[in-house]
Amino acid sequence: MTQLKKTAEKSALPFALAICAALFCALPARADDLTSAPKPQEQAAEQAAPSNEEWAVHGQATNIAQKHSVFTSPYSGANSLNPHGRVEETTDLTLFSGVRAWRGAEFWLNTEIDQGFGFDDTLGMAGFPNGGAYKVGENTPYVRIPRAFIRQVIPLGGAEQKVEAAANQLGSTQTADNVTLTVGKFAVVDIFDTNSYAHDPRADFMNWSIIDGGAFDYAADSWGYTFGAAAEWTQGWWTLRAGFFQLSTIPNGKVAGIDFSENSAIVEAEGRYQWQDHPGKIKLLAFENHGSMGSYADAVRLGVQTASAPDTALVRQVGTRPGMVVNWEQELSADLGAFARYSVNRGDKETYEFTDINHSLSAGVLLKGDRWGRHDDAVGVAVVSNRLSGAAQAYFGAGGMGVTVGDGRLNYASEQILEAFYSMRVQAHLAVALDYQYAGNPAYNQDRGPVSIFGVRLHADF
Repeated sequence: MTQLKKTAEKSALPFALAICAALFCALPARADDLTSAPKPQEQAAEQAAPSNEEWAVHGQATNIAQKHSVFTSPYSGANSLNPHGRVEETTDLTLFSGVRAWRGAEFWLNTEIDQGFGFDDTLGMAGFPNGGAYKVGENTPYVRIPRAFIRQVIPLGGAEQKVEAAANQLGSTQTADNVTLTVGKFAVVDIFDTNSYAHDPRADFMNWSIIDGGAFDYAADSWGYTFGAAAEWTQGWWTLRAGFFQLSTIPNGKVAGIDFSENSAIVEAEGRYQWQDHPGKIKLLAFENHGSMGSYADAVRLGVQTASAPDTALVRQVGTRPGMVVNWEQELSADLGAFARYSVNRGDKETYEFTDINHSLSAGVLLKGDRWGRHDDAVGVAVVSNRLSGAAQAYFGAGGMGVTVGDGRLNYASEQILEAFYSMRVQAHLAVALDYQYAGNPAYNQDRGPVSIFGVRLHADF
């Protein structure tokens, strides 16, 4: 597994607070994440702005601090959650820079500073509790380029629609029917498996298996980004999407350069509808990863022959691993929405990029604060059940290690997680959220846990 271990015990919380304080007083324009739903303009000055921006710069900073309870742990393995874990935090500061390249085309470059760790170097739960945690970490802030892409919108007719300015999106107008092409480096889930109520760890839920389909083993480097291309065809009430992306050269590795010998193909169909005058969406996504990956059964057989713990890295062969996601969202009232996801992948081979889940079912609701006079506040509650295939159960039971889990042995049960949060907008550019997660059978192990996880999130934008 690709990870950088901690080299010091100090926290960079002062660094995070300094960033948030700076952004608190920053430019008076608001930015949203690439995956966020567009926000209506709220000020007359913004409404009077030109309909087609030629360039834009946005920024954001997010700090997430978490601590979990002491829990029962009669044994542990290399990938186990520490039953006496300390407070861990992650911080990211992002600058979104965009320019209109030519008619209908935008080029975006994201520069980011990251710092911090998830629990135990992002190990110990399949549904990991911190969506801001990557599979690498450092105590010292470091710079990287998560996104560099070009987007081309080709009009196909229909009514002119206003596109609100946001991070990675220039303010403009475009026809309702169109084809959108995106090429470069970005996150697969910027475009696929999005959901208005559960998709952005900077603004809503934070658990990996709630903000994305848990069994969606999407192409990504250790930070969640990769090279690829996507096409979206929107016509009336439906949209069809297709994408082709680069997998890391080895499962859960880094993407060091452009090489599509290991790859992932994705298609997604989206249907939009009205239910009692409230909008809803349903999406069906299918993916297939193609690369060198190890069979759980082959690894277990080799382990028996050599009297050792099974290791999928020793039995890797070129093959495929398909899966699917069903993604639903429904507005119930102007301030209340519900969502659900079901995801599954073929569980005979090791996880390639995301996390050790073969079946996942999540559902929840998100309520805006209009009922108590705070429109920009939000409260959300969600539950998720994650499961392993029979082949994966045998592998982990024999002592195998995965991407995020591996206790050395296994008394199997499905991983059950509850998450609840309250996000409060304390100023136009600053939000504070309190988050609670309860995990039964963490890493699918009835012998360990349950565990309560308490979190605080600071998010600033300009």
